[in-house]
Amino acid sequence: MTLHIGLLLVIVVVSLVLFALERVPVDVIAIGVMLALIFSGMLTPEEAFAGFGSSTVLLILGLLIQTEALTRTGVVDYAGRLIYRYTGSSPNRVLLIIMLASAVVGAFMSNTASTAFFVPLVIGIARRSKLSPALLLMPLAFASILSSSVTLVSTSSNILISGLMRNYGLAPMGMFELAPVGLPIVAVGIAYMFFLGKRLIPDRFAPEEIEGGLESRLYVTELIISPESPFIGKTLGESAIGRDLDLRVLRIVREKKRYLVPRQEQVLEHDDVLLVEGGRDEILKVKTMNGADIKADAKLSDPELDLEDLGLVEGLILPGSPLIGRTLNGIRFRDRYGLQVLAINRHGQSLRRKLSLIRLELGDSLLIQGEGERIAQLERDDIIRILETGEPLIPNPQRARLAISIFVGSLALAVFLNVPLAVAMLIGALLVFLTRCVTPEEAYRNLEWKAIILIGSMLALGVAMDKTGTADYLAGVLVNLVGEASPLLILTGFFIITVLLTQPMSNQAAAVVVVPVALQTALQLQLDPRPFAMMIAVAASCSYLTPLEPSCLMVYAPGRYKFVDFLKVGSILTVLIYFIAILIVPTIWSLTP
Repeated sequence: MTLHIGLLLVIVVVSLVLFALERVPVDVIAIGVMLALIFSGMLTPEEAFAGFGSSTVLLILGLLIQTEALTRTGVVDYAGRLIYRYTGSSPNRVLLIIMLASAVVGAFMSNTASTAFFVPLVIGIARRSKLSPALLLMPLAFASILSSSVTLVSTSSNILISGLMRNYGLAPMGMFELAPVGLPIVAVGIAYMFFLGKRLIPDRFAPEEIEGGLESRLYVTELIISPESPFIGKTLGESAIGRDLDLRVLRIVREKKRYLVPRQEQVLEHDDVLLVEGGRDEILKVKTMNGADIKADAKLSDPELDLEDLGLVEGLILPGSPLIGRTLNGIRFRDRYGLQVLAINRHGQSLRRKLSLIRLELGDSLLIQGEGERIAQLERDDIIRILETGEPLIPNPQRARLAISIFVGSLALAVFLNVPLAVAMLIGALLVFLTRCVTPEEAYRNLEWKAIILIGSMLALGVAMDKTGTADYLAGVLVNLVGEASPLLILTGFFIITVLLTQPMSNQAAAVVVVPVALQTALQLQLDPRPFAMMIAVAASCSYLTPLEPSCLMVYAPGRYKFVDFLKVGSILTVLIYFIAILIVPTIWSLTP
């Protein structure tokens, strides 16, 4: 073992630990890894930065731009309307159609984007059909991940693995090369979720919540005792605020800093703020009573605004929102957006701090009041996703058809005319800009820059593992350990390692660590390395055991799931996928050169 090999292994281990702890953003870790490779002398700056100019990163850039065009033109909204039209209120039909639609869309765009598109639609369908969202949201996320092994563009990890294969003189992965194993995985996975998986999903929604829909969701809001309030000088019990309004008083905030336990004998004072929990309708009844106001109403941004012009919506915080990790006070929500957050709901938890001091999290639901156009702009900027029971409108049907045509056409260029996929995707990106399906400002503002930075930086690690001989060294160690073991057993080992690494870290990071070792192992055993790459591509998408996968995170809070729910439902699914892969991969891609 050379000094560079030892140092690189230390960098890999440290990065894995940081990825698992999730204390530092993954893109920041990736940049740190790239810089460590430069300062250690393992790579020159040109070699380290080459990943950002690679066809892999440019392919992802073009794909994300076209995905944004499909979003902006209302293609997925239209898909949601079709789903409800053909499912009605039949639980089994709703479940099956949602999974099929999610799998189809997820096969041609990232599973994260597919899940983000469908979450609000599925919640709306669940309310209309009087079904528990829990029974639909996990199957939705799993179905979008299942289709990751159908096409090259299903997930960025496939594109990354294809780029790593080039480093070993292998032909890049074809657009539909994974389909022979991916399609059976989709079929078996959907069948499993339909017949067995749905029975393992716990339903933590009360029957009255399902029947009442949005109105029965419990929110936390703030009531302020007005200067002329008749409650001043009375005890909390005498005021009967909680009893009369059917609200639960969680805390009393006095002098902006003191948090008091809400005892019945507690005397109320001027400017006391009561943190209360209740349903939407119960909270809004406060507007009709004298002596207390919803705190947000007491500080309307525009005092001239006619209250009849105010809209009221529930907004879901999705990945990428600038609200994540911020407080309403810190981001100056009221001043910046001209809207009021009346209440917050978090995964069934009772929040006991002032709304302005609560750090918002992925999956939080906000009850937002304000002008309709400002609320709509909030959604257009991807700050929230509005959860509505009404059918969404398509912004521009003509451009929606155009966006679909461009996307399909760019895929056709790659499949039928052998145009490099990165070139085809960039042609499509140029066309959606020229045809105004999406503006550059809209596309660049909403691109998943984190994914681009992560992949561009981590490609440097793959180069370093090859240049320093680390991949060859680890492969030699593995060959000595397995000896004369069956190639199928070795494939199984790499599948397990990849699945385990994929749970705490991104599938791209797991792939970039495992692929070089797997390919070198195959070469040293005089086996064809291609089936090893395909096996790892399948394994890297098995993100069902924990809710750490972005698609699972998006449904975690709205579905009121717990961490162990994903392990219970996803473990059987992962085993099924393994058996499909170990049977088909060596058959389609022979292990012997």
